[in-house]
Amino acid sequence: MTYRSLLCAALTLGALLTPGTSAHAGPSDPWVRTWGLNGSGQLGNGATLDQQTPSAVRGLRRDELRELAAGGGGATTDFAVALLRDGTLESWGANANGQLGDGTTAARAQPAAVAGLSGVSDIGAGNGFAAAVRGGRVWTWGAGASGQLGNGGNADAGRPVAVQSLSRVTDIAVGCGHALALRQDGTVWSWGQNTSGQLGIGSLDNQNTPKRVPGLTEVVALSAGCHHSLALTAEGTVKAWGRNANGQLGDDSTANSPSPVDVKDLSGVTAVHGGWYQSFALLDDGTVRAWGWNASGQLGDGTTADRTTPVPVPALSGVRALSPGWKHTVAVLDDESVVAWGDNTVGQLGDGTTTASTTPVTALPPGSGTTRVPAALPWRTSYAY
Repeated sequence: MTYRSLLCAALTLGALLTPGTSAHAGPSDPWVRTWGLNGSGQLGNGATLDQQTPSAVRGLRRDELRELAAGGGGATTDFAVALLRDGTLESWGANANGQLGDGTTAARAQPAAVAGLSGVSDIGAGNGFAAAVRGGRVWTWGAGASGQLGNGGNADAGRPVAVQSLSRVTDIAVGCGHALALRQDGTVWSWGQNTSGQLGIGSLDNQNTPKRVPGLTEVVALSAGCHHSLALTAEGTVKAWGRNANGQLGDDSTANSPSPVDVKDLSGVTAVHGGWYQSFALLDDGTVRAWGWNASGQLGDGTTADRTTPVPVPALSGVRALSPGWKHTVAVLDDESVVAWGDNTVGQLGDGTTTASTTPVTALPPGSGTTRVPAALPWRTSYAY
C-alpha cells in the first residue's frame, strides 16, 4: 500500500468513526477541509454523513490544490471538482449526469481523476455539470439539457466535450444552468439556461453555443449566481444581469434584466461573488458589500431583509476571500480564520451546531492555513483550503 493510500485509509476511518466530532485545523494540518451536507459523498471524506465541523477531504492536501469548485442542487447533483497544481483534475460526489467526468454515472465519496484533461488553468461547477479552461479553450461535462455544455447539443456528457467556437478564454464562471467565459480581449461570452436573462444577450432563449454579451468590454472578472450574472470592470465598477426578484442585481429594483445593468453605490471593488439569489462585492479595504436574498441572514448584515442595493457587512473586515452558497456564506480573513453565516440546518456554518446566524461565526481558527473558501453555489456544503 502506498503512502497516499495509507493516508486516505486513516482519514476515511476517522471520518466514519467520529462524524460529529470537531476537526478544527491548525497550522500543522495540511488537508483541504469540508463540512455541511454530505448525502452524495460531496465532502470527499469517504463517508456520506453530514459534518457540523470541518473534516478532511480524503487524501487531498492544500499544497496540492490550485482551485476547488463545488456544484449541485439536490441528492443526485451535489459534487466537487479540484484543480491540482500539476493541471490535472479530481472530482467526487454525485454523478447522475456524469458530472464527475469519469465516463460513468456512479457516485463516489472520495477524489479520483477526471478523464482526459491536463494543463487546466481554471474550473467551475454548476447544477450537475462542470467546466474547465485548457489552453484558452473551454471543456464541459455533465448535465446538458439547457445547452450548458456549449457544444451545440442538449445531451448529457460523461466525459469532457469542447465548447464550440470559443478561444483565448482566461476565466470562466458557472451558474446553476449557465456558463460565462471571459476572453483575453475583455469581452464576455455566455451559454446555457436563459429563462431569467442570465446570459445577458437581450433575450430569454436558451443557447447551446456561446454568444457574446453585448455592450461589455474591459471586463476583468466574472461570477455567476444561480440565475444571474456579475462582471467586474477594469474601472472597479460592477455590472449585473438576469433574475432580480430578490434585488440580486443591485440596481434598486426587483425587475429581471436580460442585459447588463449597473450595480449601484459601489466603488473600489476587487472581486464579485454570486450566490443563489444574492450577490457580494469585496472592496480594496478588505470590507464586504452584500445585496439580494436574505431570508436566512446570508447577507450577514444582522437582518433577514432582502436588499436591492449593496449594504455593508458590518462584522467583517480584513476579508481575503469569500464564497456564497444557497442560503449561507463563507469567508476567510487575513489571519487565516474562516467564518460563516446564514442557514445552518446541516452544519454548513461549521461551528459545531445547526443554529442559523445572521452574523459571522467561526468555523476554523486563526492560523488554519486557509486562503480560499469555496461553497456549493446551489446547495449546503462548504470547503476551505
